[in-house]
Amino acid sequence: MEEKKVIAGMDPDMLAIHLATAGIDERYARRLLYWVYRRGIRSFSEPDDIPVRVKSALEERFITGVNPPVSSVRSSDGSVKYLFGTAGGLSHETVWLPEGRRMTVCVSVQSGCRMGCRFCATGRDGWRGNLTAGEIVNQVVGITDPFTHIVLMGMGEPGDNIGEVIRACRVFTAEWGLAAGRSKVTVSTVGVTPAVRRLLDETEVNITLSLHSPFADERAEVIPAERRWPFTESLELMQEYDNSRRRRFTVAYVMIKGKNDSGRHLEELRRLLHGTGIRVNLLPYHPLPGDSEKSADEKTMMQFRHQLVTSGVGASVRRSRGADIAAACGMLASGGTTRKRKG
Repeated sequence: MEEKKVIAGMDPDMLAIHLATAGIDERYARRLLYWVYRRGIRSFSEPDDIPVRVKSALEERFITGVNPPVSSVRSSDGSVKYLFGTAGGLSHETVWLPEGRRMTVCVSVQSGCRMGCRFCATGRDGWRGNLTAGEIVNQVVGITDPFTHIVLMGMGEPGDNIGEVIRACRVFTAEWGLAAGRSKVTVSTVGVTPAVRRLLDETEVNITLSLHSPFADERAEVIPAERRWPFTESLELMQEYDNSRRRRFTVAYVMIKGKNDSGRHLEELRRLLHGTGIRVNLLPYHPLPGDSEKSADEKTMMQFRHQLVTSGVGASVRRSRGADIAAACGMLASGGTTRKRKG
């Protein structure tokens, strides 16, 4: 028996082709995408504006691809961490982060990770597989929480699954998809140069580069990808991009006490970013079990921010959310027993 097609992750043209092949009027494509992406239907019996005969044909050849999480846990600050599973057995986590009027969904793009970053518990556990565009989208559609922003900053490296990530971003931003808007979607990467180029050329989403250190030799010790794709290549691509549509380019900088919070790190950040329009997002470090490293204190982080801003580099300090449920930045894993960091 032919395997049923998954609608989640498709665009109107792709769905129209599959509908026509199944003998279903392709004009139903956009209507079906509305029900899948905007209404999150799990069964074709739910739409009330599609004929019964068409719904019966859909049930035979398609599935919506919208599935609820396996489990969830709520933080004392209101954040919620969800565990999802795929039909192929890949576990991955998603976090919903409410903060005033801003409600962000942080989604994963892989189960595990291949980047091998020293501070990444998920990477230490190994890579189990890429998520499809539909499985990435399902992390937003499959929960009932409202959202204003979507960040691809969870498990996995977007640059290592760039084709599916770009497809998911199109669904997130397109009017036939979730219509979140290009300025409300952000992709975080360690700087896989060819993937950054594709994100710039094929999407209009915001891009965040996980830096760790402005010195290449220090960064390479922690982020092995630096040896293959120097972070300066990604910075140059963002700096040279014609940003007339005002995409936001950011450097994520996790501050570790005594490691990357010195005056020379600050001066090099200033030198690299002054006049580029690229912002700095300063984040606290969340130690892994058995980790002797500590986060820079709040005073140091605020001083870093002040010095960057007064020198003309946009900067902010991001408050930790969901730490008590291992849902803060750098703490996601496939099941909650391990933790992962990007930055």
